Amino acid sequence: MFKNLELLLHPTFGVLGMIAAVWVFVEALSPTPAGEVRMRTAARTAAVMVWIAYLTAGYYYVLYYGADKAFIKAGPWPWAHGFFMETKEHAFFLGLLLATLLPIVVGQGGLAKAAGRRRLVLWTSAGVVLLVLAMEGAGAIISMGDKLGIMSRVAT
Repeated sequence: MFKNLELLLHPTFGVLGMIAAVWVFVEALSPTPAGEVRMRTAARTAAVMVWIAYLTAGYYYVLYYGADKAFIKAGPWPWAHGFFMETKEHAFFLGLLLATLLPIVVGQGGLAKAAGRRRLVLWTSAGVVLLVLAMEGAGAIISMGDKLGIMSRVAT
């Protein structure tokens, strides 16, 4: 039961983290004191959501991914694991690091007067967004590789 639920929770938390990072980015474009309070909330939310996505992915990977990996590698899209999953396993840590860094750089405050810090917030939040999008795309390809692997087994 948790396997199916986890397959929904993992990308959902990732997307919620991405939405929060977009929120930070938009607030940082034209920072105000009230916006900085919202930014701090959104930055913390982004970090928590990305961490939960990481933890749910780890749980799934340890308990269930071995069987999926076998189907993917035996199916018509073995590169779905060979390239996309291997890349995702390593690149995700950069997104996790940036999401963890986001509340730290936002928490310094005074972004309206500190152009350098504001740029750091913009780049950090944009990095989180882009990496989450890449992880979502890679996950879709991995999932399709799994489906095609299972279908090719059933068809024979």
